[in-house]
Amino acid sequence: VQLQASGGGLVQAGGSLRLSCAASGSIRSFNTVGWYRQAPRKLRELVAAITIGGSTNYADSVKGRFTISRDNAKNTVYLQMNSLKPEDAAAYYCNGHRVVPYLEVWGQGTLVTVSS
Repeated sequence: VQLQASGGGLVQAGGSLRLSCAASGSIRSFNTVGWYRQAPRKLRELVAAITIGGSTNYADSVKGRFTISRDNAKNTVYLQMNSLKPEDAAAYYCNGHRVVPYLEVWGQGTLVTVSS
């Protein structure tokens, strides 16, 4: 199963974007799908994650602004990003993880640029 991220772009501060992470097979191949981001000269960090059961968790910096969701019928996980700030600018990556048997897949990054 491969993951493909899309939806990045240039947006003004305060604007919104929706990122998509589409699986080539069943998104339910993964226990957890997460969105990570990496800004220049910074470590990659977890932004949000959703489990196969629908439980979610968010980085403190995005709580109340970002929403992660999944559409199993479309084998896609979304990240709705509202009230974007310049500090949200980064390359965003989706990650699929399964414990048993072990599987971890990274999608390619999609770039989010936020102008002030």
